[in-house]
Amino acid sequence: MPATTAYVEHTAFRVREILPLVAFFAEVLDMGVTQMDGDAQSPRQVWLQGGVQLIADPDFGGPDGRFGHLGIVCKNVSAAIDAARARGAVSTTRGDHWLLLEDGLLLEFLPEKNDAVDIIRGLDPRL
Repeated sequence: MPATTAYVEHTAFRVREILPLVAFFAEVLDMGVTQMDGDAQSPRQVWLQGGVQLIADPDFGGPDGRFGHLGIVCKNVSAAIDAARARGAVSTTRGDHWLLLEDGLLLEFLPEKNDAVDIIRGLDPRL
């Protein structure tokens, strides 16, 4: 039996320049900024509608954005942490709710609000 139920709330990517991507997502997909960290002209990171987080990493040299982490909303964060640790995950210096899996995948477990897990998991955009 699963420790808890959850959904992916956001995916985080490290990118060289945030503002051109903010403009792209706004103009092409109508995904506006929901939260910003730092100065509006040079933000350290932004969160967009639809679950995209962009993190400034000007020294990144690859051709594409680099995956940062998955933000996962859980009905029971403590149960998720315990179950993840039982399967080899380790908490990071960021906190107990930041878990690094053996293959390097970084997860951020977030608590749900207002029955969000049931609501989101009840939606099937492919139907």
